Amino acid sequence: MKRLGIILGLVLTSMIINAQDQEGVTITVTIENVLSDEGQIIGSLHTQDTFMKAPGIQNKSIDASTGEVTLTFSDVTPGSFALMMMHDKNGNQRMDFEANGMPKESYATSGDMAFGPPSFDGSKFEVENEDLEFRIRF
Repeated sequence: MKRLGIILGLVLTSMIINAQDQEGVTITVTIENVLSDEGQIIGSLHTQDTFMKAPGIQNKSIDASTGEVTLTFSDVTPGSFALMMMHDKNGNQRMDFEANGMPKESYATSGDMAFGPPSFDGSKFEVENEDLEFRIRF
């Protein structure tokens, strides 16, 4: 019985420590208008330094599913960020382009999609102390 009490105490202590380890907020992104279940949906969370230049500070992927899929970014600290999403239909982990430079695969950002390449300023949002939810449409 004493051993059971010690084990329960350790489990509870571990749960409390893990709960306190989480800093920052959770960003939940629902991607709408996924047109096929081929490949994967890849999402990345970017700072101004990484946007359109490097992998995001957090990168997630999920198998594509026609309709909607959801990605979650955890432990995001306050600051300015932008989201980039892509439907990687052929699984090569990169955007494919037509000969004229137009993307072959669906993509979207957290901002308004205008003609031409997305910009950090047009896609950025602020993270403070509350969890965030986005709905992004391909």
